[in-house]
Amino acid sequence: MDFQVQSLDIPGAVTKKGRPSERARRDRRWGYVFILPQLIGLLVFSLIPLVTVFYLSLASWDGLGPVSFVGIQNYIDQFTGDDLRISLLHTIYYTVLAVPGGLILALLIALGLNNVRGKSAYRVLYFMPYITGSVAVGVMWAWLLNSDFGLINTLLRSWFHASGVGWLTDSNYVIPSLAIVGTWQGLGFNMVILLAALQGIPVSYTEAARIDGANRFQVFWNVTLPMLTPSLFFTTVISIINSFQVFDLTFVLTGGGPGKDSYTMVYDLYHLGFESAQFGQASAVAVILFVILLVVTLIQFRLQRRWVNYDV
Repeated sequence: MDFQVQSLDIPGAVTKKGRPSERARRDRRWGYVFILPQLIGLLVFSLIPLVTVFYLSLASWDGLGPVSFVGIQNYIDQFTGDDLRISLLHTIYYTVLAVPGGLILALLIALGLNNVRGKSAYRVLYFMPYITGSVAVGVMWAWLLNSDFGLINTLLRSWFHASGVGWLTDSNYVIPSLAIVGTWQGLGFNMVILLAALQGIPVSYTEAARIDGANRFQVFWNVTLPMLTPSLFFTTVISIINSFQVFDLTFVLTGGGPGKDSYTMVYDLYHLGFESAQFGQASAVAVILFVILLVVTLIQFRLQRRWVNYDV
């Protein structure tokens, strides 16, 4: 049996000669007008800075004087120096601590809130830290983590008779402390995404599994978790990108210290560009960070075929 698909004729869309009518051309012009602000914003705040960073990474510039082309010397300086290696290791350490822990905790909270009353109020409460300014979050946690009079150390001394911990002053604790703060701040975003995914799972799937004799863990492992993999993949990609770009918490809480024990890549970029006025070196770090994130994201998209289930 042959089927023929006939196009819909929209009155006024084309003239008898097959050319767009005046009304269609007018609608198209108005369409360009409406998207023009977004295009201008994309050009001014994304494309032009991106091209400029790539250019400056091959130049030497102090922000005021002339720009001199130096080729790949900035990259050679970065790869032969210690700051890039130190900041990259600290960033990876932060990512390893913050991303898996944050996703697991967000998933557990989402599972707990999935079948309770008033989940909308809980969503708001958990999401509030995510939309709170990072400076305010940093100031609050700086008080909580203060080694002398911080609330956490005070509770440790009074309840457990333990000595205080230098959360932000001890090199062994500073990155884990930053990871705790970052996990707490980003918890609401991941939780809301996963909770929405949980509510989108058809009830018939879980009911069929229970009828077949599956217990709660088996239902979660064989039904719920596979259905959550697209959302888990999305939150994983976003969380890794955000963790590699951590700066505000480091700037407010530690200033890169003690010493350089909390140097991250973006903080190194800030130090080179805005404290040392080495914009060429800072741009080289930015390009290296861009390439790292690009490679990591591409690897994740490549590996998603093995564990992400898009079948409903």
